[in-house]
Amino acid sequence: MNERGLTRREVCALLAASVVLPTPPTHAANTQEHGMTTRRIGGSEESVPVIGMGSSNTFDVGDSSAERSPLREVLQAFAAGGGTVIDTSPMYGRAESVLGDLIDELHLRPKFWLATKVWTRGQSEGLRQIETSMRRLRTSTLELVQIHNLLDWREHVPTLRNLKQSGKIRYTGITHYRADAHESLLQVLGAERFDWVQVNYSLGEREAESRLLPYCAEHHIAVLANRPFADGGLFDKTRGKPLPPWAAEINCESWAQFFLRYACSHPAVTCAIPATAKPAHMTDNVAAGRMPLPDARQRARMAEYFAAL
Repeated sequence: MNERGLTRREVCALLAASVVLPTPPTHAANTQEHGMTTRRIGGSEESVPVIGMGSSNTFDVGDSSAERSPLREVLQAFAAGGGTVIDTSPMYGRAESVLGDLIDELHLRPKFWLATKVWTRGQSEGLRQIETSMRRLRTSTLELVQIHNLLDWREHVPTLRNLKQSGKIRYTGITHYRADAHESLLQVLGAERFDWVQVNYSLGEREAESRLLPYCAEHHIAVLANRPFADGGLFDKTRGKPLPPWAAEINCESWAQFFLRYACSHPAVTCAIPATAKPAHMTDNVAAGRMPLPDARQRARMAEYFAAL
């Protein structure tokens, strides 16, 4: 991709990807009452909304009302918009504890689908950390535990497998946030079976489209898309610039929705997890999940427009 936009060859390649990567029956899109698009988790019968919530750099706050009140409103807006998937990590400071407190206070645990990570070395320390995460999140079970950034993954696989068999966790996963780790992720996925992969994917970081996302689609592995705003870089590029005149055709009312709808409309992506500490931004984010999502031709148009900015 260059500053002039996509070449004819690149557009054709993206359109071709929609042929070899159809949404499989076990990952089909549908809607809930609130209009949020949902996708099935890999080969399971369970679906989750396509817009979730990350917590890095947003929920690591203190105990004061001034710090926590906006985050309480963020969670309320997330739930009101149909969001369920919340991703966190012991790496994110106090985020797990703050989430646990606020979710408990709002009585929203039955509504939410909680994912955290193990980020340490050694089996015993890994188990201890997962148990600590459960206490902080005020829950006895977790929907998903992921091995964070591939750290000591061989040591943690038996622990995750045992926790899944015992019913303490429902799904296992592995993560990274950099494109230069995609090859390592593919190697790990070839060696071990995981239910989920979390990877960086956005209009500014499209490397996963080449091999990783097709692999996940082929092997029915669910995908969490982190960094859907490329750590704010997408907004830097579009600041002061208008949405395309055809934005209404793809149900986009803001640049945030433009970026999120591109990320979550890839057939292999199950859920995108933007992070925000602002209730108004959360309301905007969850609106990006409404049906219908952009199709392959619209996605190519979106990518070309963004590249030409």
